[in-house]
Amino acid sequence: MNLGEPIASGNTANIYLIENKIIKIFKDHLPDSEPEYEACKQRVAFESGLRVPKILEVTKVNGKQAIIMEYVEGKTLGELVKENMDQVESFLDMSVDIQMEIHTVLAESLEPMRIKLQRQIEAVEGLDKHVKMSLLKKLESMTVENKLCHGDFHLYNLIKSGDEVFIIDWVDASAGDPRADVCRTYILYTQVSRDIAELYLKFYCEKSGWSRKEVLEWAPIIAAARLSENVATEDSDRLMKYILMEE
Repeated sequence: MNLGEPIASGNTANIYLIENKIIKIFKDHLPDSEPEYEACKQRVAFESGLRVPKILEVTKVNGKQAIIMEYVEGKTLGELVKENMDQVESFLDMSVDIQMEIHTVLAESLEPMRIKLQRQIEAVEGLDKHVKMSLLKKLESMTVENKLCHGDFHLYNLIKSGDEVFIIDWVDASAGDPRADVCRTYILYTQVSRDIAELYLKFYCEKSGWSRKEVLEWAPIIAAARLSENVATEDSDRLMKYILMEE
């Protein structure tokens, strides 16, 4: 199949638009089980009634592992905000409603967030072993739930299509504590804009009834997990400040 140029590319896959379908081609370093498990996460979200692109097939394309899914035409809320910053407040408010809807879904069939975070913290290279032990001990002490958590929720993973907003990119989803998911979003936003991050957290706390402290209690754990991802554009010194909040 002639795929042409990808419309998007990430650490795990390249994304192509062919015949009004999205084809996600996984990179060779990932295990063969990865596409099916990722598809499973997206199906859990779709079958719960969330606005999520439908999985059409898990297959091989040109000899590589792939997921074929419904194409949702539109722009991400992130793109729309970039075009007009006056929309940032209303779209953040909208996004919080969507994230809270995600957090109502029980996701007991997915990997527990606690196990995922433990694995990520243990994998961080160069982190003092005593700091790791402290983080793992804190993780063990945290009260957790089995709610659906997106794991990478932000405005660029929300596509506005007509009057609906679709949630994409479920690769990091797990079953866990919504406050940890919110903390992850907050930390992602602080890399771009402290004002946007604070506005987002203010909206979520107001709507959920949680305190800022309840959300940010997760910050050292979430920052360490983020550090394990080795994202080229991420500022590791910034993450270390969150990690050492626990010291």
